[in-house]
Amino acid sequence: MSAYRPQLSRRGFLGGSLLFVAGAAVGCSTSPLGGGSSGAETTLNVWFHAYGEAGTQQAATRYAESFTKAHPDIAVKVTWVPGDYTSKLNATLLTDGAPDVFEIGDLSAGMARRGQIAVLDDLYGAAEADFNPGDIDYVTVDGKLYGVKMVDDVMMLYYRKSALAKAGITPPTTFDQLAAAAKALTTKNGKGLFVGNDGIGDTPSLAVFSNGGDLVTDGTVAYASPQAVEAVAGLKRLHDDQSLLLGFTTDWWDPSAFTQGVVPMQWCGLWAMPAIRTALGDDFGVLPWPAFKPGGTPVLHVGGWTSCVNAKGKHTDAAKKFVQWLWVEQTDLQKDFAESYGFHIPPRTSVAAAADKLAQGTAKETAELAAKYGRHNPNTWDTAVSTPLAAAAAKIVGGQGDPAALLADAAKQAQTAVDKQRS
Repeated sequence: MSAYRPQLSRRGFLGGSLLFVAGAAVGCSTSPLGGGSSGAETTLNVWFHAYGEAGTQQAATRYAESFTKAHPDIAVKVTWVPGDYTSKLNATLLTDGAPDVFEIGDLSAGMARRGQIAVLDDLYGAAEADFNPGDIDYVTVDGKLYGVKMVDDVMMLYYRKSALAKAGITPPTTFDQLAAAAKALTTKNGKGLFVGNDGIGDTPSLAVFSNGGDLVTDGTVAYASPQAVEAVAGLKRLHDDQSLLLGFTTDWWDPSAFTQGVVPMQWCGLWAMPAIRTALGDDFGVLPWPAFKPGGTPVLHVGGWTSCVNAKGKHTDAAKKFVQWLWVEQTDLQKDFAESYGFHIPPRTSVAAAADKLAQGTAKETAELAAKYGRHNPNTWDTAVSTPLAAAAAKIVGGQGDPAALLADAAKQAQTAVDKQRS
């Protein structure tokens, strides 16, 4: 359920949809545009990206059917959207065919300020205090709440216990140790570490965080700071050592490279843990991205998906009712969504505490590490802000320029984008 770049490769073209009316499912066309309903006064078009975990689509349609049973005057059409979800959503939001309810991987403060997503303060009520404070901060723009977090997706390092033990390597706690381990575990038959097919993935932002830096602070792009330059420049070591797996058949969000023994260490998500456990039993552990140097900060990335309402839609009241019913009131369904289709941390504290599958073993360890070291991207972190950092990092690790100059130029480009969001 990752909210990151993998959505570009794990999903194909726009998929089909199902319309739920008074508990009945009706097949719809592959168009994302809404259709009529049998007797309902309102038809909501609800978009989901095409989750990779088996059973997720069936769960979404089951939730929609339950909602229509409780609210027979509102039909719900679930539209399952494979392919480049973010681009398709952004394009469709500019048309009359925009969905009434949709999920966002990276909630954008710019969308809120442009009036594309509705204020949802009135949906929370007393339950607001039960949500993870980081999730509340994430959906807050100018003091108002613009979404309801559906799941927290935690990303971290997986390592193969037996492979590290055989090589006499202790699980790394600093970047130097990680680089040394990746190099030592690289052989003629395989590489030591997988962070993404481009060799970049999330490592630029992880590097910045791990050296005490930040991405955007109070509207100011901060990833050209001295500590950021030092840490991002350090990533070049992994490339110079040729210890990174590049161009695998799936990207970092899929655990296949790790479970098939292609690499002994991989950056991946909590959602993959059930598949990893099935393949490897107990022969794996989890770690934060290590501190860049002693005194730095280990990092786990916390992402996930947020349910939003189209502020310009024709059915905003009904759309808010659906979001409130599913993601605020139905704690049993929230628990099901979080632990039955891959592993995810429920944003509500009480629901997370009741998630039995997350209360043991490495899943529990991951949740504890996330509580201690988890970092969210800021809600200004859209493509226009993040792409310059990734592009600069790619040049840095390839030895194509001065790191400080490249990051300063990237930050300048990103600042222009942040300023546009705030205007």
